[in-house]
Amino acid sequence: MAVNIRPLADRVLVQPAPAEEKTASGLIIPDTAKEKPQRGTVVAVGNGKKDEPITVKVGDVVLYGKYAGTEITVEGKEYLIMRESDIFAIV
Repeated sequence: MAVNIRPLADRVLVQPAPAEEKTASGLIIPDTAKEKPQRGTVVAVGNGKKDEPITVKVGDVVLYGKYAGTEITVEGKEYLIMRESDIFAIV
């Protein structure tokens, strides 16, 4: 999953997980009612700050805030670019 973007400093590029299509009981969720995903896979990381190295690595599945990051599209794929501090946990 190589991407031609290299985030700077403490920024991380995340590919969001797809939004849920069905509920646990099997009901189909329409596009307008889908929740923004709060989980994704790290696809690129910056070098970190001078006294704050990056702790996540490419391939980590992470949880982040509902409105964290900035949405960008690269080669037709949706990504989020965010500060590492916007990431809550590695799953």
